[in-house]
Amino acid sequence: MPFQIVRNDITRMDTDAIVNAANESLLGGGGVDGAIHRAAGPRLLEACRKLGGCKTGEAKITPGFDLPCRWVIHTVGPVWQGGANGERDLLASCYRNALALAREKGCESIAFPLISAGAYGYPRAEALRVATDVIRDFLRDEEMQVYLVVFDRASFDIGKARFDSIRSFIDDSYITPEWAYREALRRPATNRIPEDTAGAAPVCAAEEAAPARPKASSKATGRLRSVDAEMPAARDPARKETSLEDYLRRMDEGFRDMLLRKIDERGMTDAACYKLANVDRKLFNKIKNQPDYRPGKSTVLAFAVALRLPMPEVREMLEKAGFSLSHSSKFDLIVEYYILHGNYDVYEINEALFSFDQRLLGSAL
Repeated sequence: MPFQIVRNDITRMDTDAIVNAANESLLGGGGVDGAIHRAAGPRLLEACRKLGGCKTGEAKITPGFDLPCRWVIHTVGPVWQGGANGERDLLASCYRNALALAREKGCESIAFPLISAGAYGYPRAEALRVATDVIRDFLRDEEMQVYLVVFDRASFDIGKARFDSIRSFIDDSYITPEWAYREALRRPATNRIPEDTAGAAPVCAAEEAAPARPKASSKATGRLRSVDAEMPAARDPARKETSLEDYLRRMDEGFRDMLLRKIDERGMTDAACYKLANVDRKLFNKIKNQPDYRPGKSTVLAFAVALRLPMPEVREMLEKAGFSLSHSSKFDLIVEYYILHGNYDVYEINEALFSFDQRLLGSAL
């Protein structure tokens, strides 16, 4: 996945570049800055002395020395002064300039801290929004793996109130895997699913991790296009016959074929879809070129979000990949919450998933 929030020590990130939230002197300091200087060794300080400092919003680069990365990109974030003194533009400039330097050096991966959100006092929720907005814009045109690294849960405290409605949704809807499994065993096969789990048959955690094999995909290798897009409305008899044909063909289509059909129906390009899904281009090409390839559940849901599918079509796409939604999964409930509220922003969904210690949309799992 091109953009990922991870919990780690940034000095241990095995990426082409890491970003140092430095001060204007570039001679080291506390927090992330001090940690990077200690891990890189004394040669980093010698290299920084030659740079002549760095203005707020700008970025400069040095080798990584004793760090696992090739490069350290030093940028100076703004001190929060209430938000009316150009702080947002300066913070956005930090990310843009760092990404530009990484691109100039041919980097394929880069790791950022949440710049200015520590001692500089920038509110974390707003700092995160600036970071994701700039990174999203960059990744629309570029191919790079970008990480936002947080050291611990406290450093990603972006405000409990922001996710209160999600917590309420989970509290109202969540059933434990054990209860769901017992109910599934008690219920005869012909019985109707209870209202609170309708359309999302309860499964135990083990079943969710190893889903049933999906139906065989269609033998057709071409993309399936909607009849409405290809046939004029005036030709009713032929239209009905072709619609039935198309319906029967779709009954047998696999996940890959449904995905490509939906991309065509939305008038999207492949690149627009996998970027909106936060899915790596190589993974998308694997899905596209291997009809029987089975993506993970988070990948399937990422594409459903990118395509802005309504819930019935989300469930259909999941079924074609051998999955279902379950109210015994907090991951499923969080994604369902956003879709039901018409919010298809994969970055915002992933922020919520990360806050609830769930895997992210677009991950390989």
